[in-house]
Amino acid sequence: MLKAPVALILAAGLVACNQPAEQVSTPTYPQVNENNIKAHVTFLADDTLKGRDTGSEGYQVAANYVKSYFKQYGLTPMGEHDTFEQDVTFRKAFLEENGAGLTISTASGEHSLTFPEQFIAGGSALSTESSVDAETVFVGYGVVNKEFGLNDYEGLDVKGKVVVMLTGRPDELPSEEGAHIGSSREKARHAAEQGAVGIISVHTPKREKVRKFTVSAKYADGPRYSWLKKDGSPFGAYAEIKGGAYVSHEAAAPLFENAALSLEEVFTLDTENKAIKGFPLAAKVSLSNKSRHEEVTSPNIVAAIEGSDPVLKDEYVVFSAHLDHIGVREHSDHDDKINNGALDNASGVSILLETARMLSSMENKPKRSILFVVVTAEEKGLLGSSYFANNPTVPATKLVANVNLDMPLILYPFADVIAFGSTHSTLGPIVETAAKKIDISLSEDPMPEQALFTRSDHYSFVKAGVPSVFLMTGFQSKDPEIDGGKMFMEFLSTHYHNHSDEIDLPIRYDAAASFAEVNMMIGLEIANQAERPIWNDGDFFGKTFAQ
Repeated sequence: MLKAPVALILAAGLVACNQPAEQVSTPTYPQVNENNIKAHVTFLADDTLKGRDTGSEGYQVAANYVKSYFKQYGLTPMGEHDTFEQDVTFRKAFLEENGAGLTISTASGEHSLTFPEQFIAGGSALSTESSVDAETVFVGYGVVNKEFGLNDYEGLDVKGKVVVMLTGRPDELPSEEGAHIGSSREKARHAAEQGAVGIISVHTPKREKVRKFTVSAKYADGPRYSWLKKDGSPFGAYAEIKGGAYVSHEAAAPLFENAALSLEEVFTLDTENKAIKGFPLAAKVSLSNKSRHEEVTSPNIVAAIEGSDPVLKDEYVVFSAHLDHIGVREHSDHDDKINNGALDNASGVSILLETARMLSSMENKPKRSILFVVVTAEEKGLLGSSYFANNPTVPATKLVANVNLDMPLILYPFADVIAFGSTHSTLGPIVETAAKKIDISLSEDPMPEQALFTRSDHYSFVKAGVPSVFLMTGFQSKDPEIDGGKMFMEFLSTHYHNHSDEIDLPIRYDAAASFAEVNMMIGLEIANQAERPIWNDGDFFGKTFAQ
């Protein structure tokens, strides 16, 4: 009962002394400069860089450009040997001309398939010449996962045999979990562990509706990249697998001759999303491969802003973006064969650079340190980020979160962001809270069928146990006259991985500035929280990969 009068007396005393009551100050943040982002995109997407292909001179010019701005902003080099660079050595495996062979032997005779019309194969990262002759076993989709009760190898003996599997995975699996379980890397791992000596993947009518076999065949002669471990061996390759091929849905029928089910019956089950069980096949196959190898080195660029908290500064919030693009495409029918990658991913790197400028200019730095990792070879299979995640230049256990920037479509004034992966960890509420501070909402994944959570560099950090999100512009537009979702899908269908992804697109640099603000706010929210982000209880990825 006495507290209120005392408070009133104190307040009156302050007024009488002409001294204002204490006010809660609103934090101030650095001002974003959209012209900086425009200048970065213009340089990185210029023809002189020839599409920034991994290991190319153009890529190195782009890397030097990024380094120059990190130096200008006063960031600490966090690469190798006190530099900004972390060199990654890749093996490029080229399939020799007429170097791939596939013959199917059945009771009706030998069926020699033609390359690349009926089957495709890539160069081998392990050897320059290999062959395998073996019996075959159909293993459904070739997936294994205890949590979802999947084991396509159950009851099958595949030791010393070539496994035949459908592309894809069971439809009942959740999008993101299914993308991991059904990935070619996971399928190869399980085949090797089960004792198989080769893999034949069968293109399906269902897959044909998404991506035609002829489209994949068009690029069959391109090199396959692998990063090399310290002992010189290619990461992710399985020596047990001596051969492999990807066979068209029309040419695979002989494999199922005199089998428990015909290929047509198997395709019907796949199309109708019914259970598919494996069974022995009566066919034998001969696979051969002749390859040549080249090595190329291309750097990741790594820099840091030291945190202000004496304890938390030893932990790192990671911003990542890939600097590479797909270079020059000689197969293009257009006169312009340079793929500049203005939005994929010059825009992401440019927004990362502006984020670095803003955070480095703050008088009161974030409590945790901020690590900027600009990676190479994303377009070759997330390889630069995979190398960093497996060979981090800071202690792996000190990486608390990753925010990845890949292809922000800054073509319209977006009103929301999508954070792929936000449902798997406490990063979801963090992103939502940060975005709301500048009146941007967080939306759910509008394209779950695309499984984008496994298709960019954040996924390398996920597999290292680090809670991660892949940040992208949402479909909502602040301008009711603009359909953001329509513009997004039009870009994917018309400009993605095409020469037309260049700076003459109607890029909205005001939208780019908003994206940089959101990015900065998310980084600050993570960096200044007392507790580091954690995986949600029982989350599939948390249980599979948590540190």
